[in-house]
Amino acid sequence: MFSAIARIFRTPDLRRKIGFTLGIIAIYRFGAHIPAPFVSYPNVQSCIEQTSGADGLLSLVNLFSGGALLQLSIFALGVMPYITGTIITQLLRVVIPHFETLHKEGQAGQAKLTQYTRYLTIALALLQSTTLVTVARSGQLFGTTDVAECNNLLTNTNWVAQGMIIITLTAGTGLVMWMAELVTERGVGNGMSLLIFTSIAATFPGALGAIWAAQGFEIFLLVLVIGVVIIGLVVFVEQSQRRIPVQYAKRMVGRRTYGGTNTYIPIKVNMAGVVPVIFASSLLYIPALIAQFNTPTDGTAPPAWVIWINDYLTTGDHALYMAVYFLLIVGFTYFYVAITFNPVDVADNMKKYGGFVPGVRAGRPTAEYLDFVLTRITFPGSIYLGLVALIPLIALATVQANQNFPFGGASILIIVGVGLETVKQIDAQLQQRHYEGLLR
Repeated sequence: MFSAIARIFRTPDLRRKIGFTLGIIAIYRFGAHIPAPFVSYPNVQSCIEQTSGADGLLSLVNLFSGGALLQLSIFALGVMPYITGTIITQLLRVVIPHFETLHKEGQAGQAKLTQYTRYLTIALALLQSTTLVTVARSGQLFGTTDVAECNNLLTNTNWVAQGMIIITLTAGTGLVMWMAELVTERGVGNGMSLLIFTSIAATFPGALGAIWAAQGFEIFLLVLVIGVVIIGLVVFVEQSQRRIPVQYAKRMVGRRTYGGTNTYIPIKVNMAGVVPVIFASSLLYIPALIAQFNTPTDGTAPPAWVIWINDYLTTGDHALYMAVYFLLIVGFTYFYVAITFNPVDVADNMKKYGGFVPGVRAGRPTAEYLDFVLTRITFPGSIYLGLVALIPLIALATVQANQNFPFGGASILIIVGVGLETVKQIDAQLQQRHYEGLLR
C-alpha cells in the first residue's frame, strides 16, 4: 500500500492532478467560512453554540454545505442547487421527449443537458438564496428559539442589503459549480462528488467530539467501533451487483467478423444511490414547514393539527417519523430506479447489435426478464437504504447525537461511494503507467 502511494507522488501527471484537486478543495473549505455581506458573524457563531442547529431538510442542506449554510457564508448553498438541478433534469426526461432525445444523442446531447442543468442551478440558487435570506431575517433559521442573537443575524435588513446577500450567495453557487467542473476536467474523480465528500467529512470531527463531550469516552469508542462495522457493510453492499450474462452473435461485414463476445450487464443492489434519502427528507420537511408558517406569533395556542405535526413529524426520534421516513425511502428507491434504468431501451439496444441473454429470446422477453431481475434486486437495496438512513435517527434517540450523525444516512453513503470511485480512478491511472495499481 505504501509503495503504491509512493508511486502516485512519483508520477508527475498524477501528482499534478491530485495537487490541483486538493487546492480546489482547500479554496472551497476556505470560502465556507467567509461570511456573506451584511451578516453578523458574532451573532451567527453565538446562535450556533447555543442551539442544536437546524432540523429536517435544512439539516441535510447544512450537511452538504459542510456547515456553511448555518454560518451564512458565501458558499452557504454549497452544491445543493446543482444536485437538485441534476435530479430535476433527469426527471424531465420522462416528461419532456426533447430531453430524452438529447440523452440519446451521445456527447453532443449530454453537453446540451449539462448546459440546461447549469442554467437551472443558477435559477434554483437564486430562489434558495432568497428563501434563506428571508428565513434568516425572520429569525427562524435555527427554528423557534429564545436566543436573542438568532433574531439579529443580519446587520442591515433593507432591500439593497438583502439583494446584495442574494447576489453573493448565487454567485457563490456558480463559483462552486465552476470549481467542481475544473476538478472533473483537470483533477482526479468527479468534482461535484468530491466537494460533497469534503463538506460531509468536515463535519465528522465536530459530530464525534459532541458525542464524546455528551456521553463520555466509552460511548465514543463504541460509536467508533460501530462506525467501522457500518462502513464495512456499506462497502460490501455498494460493491454488490447482479451480473446478467450477454452474448453477441458473430456478424460478417465484408471480410471482417464482428461480435461473438461475451459480456454482462451489471445491476447494482443500490442503483438509486443517495437520491431516495434526499427525496424522502425533502418530502418530510413539507409538513413541518407548513406547521411552522401556521404557528401563531401572538402567544396563542396553535391549532390541533399543528401540534400533532410538531409532536410526530418534526423530530426524528419518534417512531412514526421513522416509519414514514423508511417507507418513503423504499418507495422513492423503486421510483428512481424505474426512471434511470429502462429495461425496454436496454433490450432494444441489445437486439439492435445482435446481443441476447442466454436462454431468453431477444426483444420483449428480454425486457420482461430484465424488469423481473431489477424488481427483485431493488427490494433488498431499498431495505438497505432505509436501514442506513435510520441510523442517525436511532442515534438521535439513544446517544442524543444530532441528525448529522456521521456513521449513517446520506453522509456514510456519500463518503463510501465517492471514496470508492475516486480510489478506482487513481488505481486505473496507476495501472496505465506502472502496470500495477493501488488496489490488489
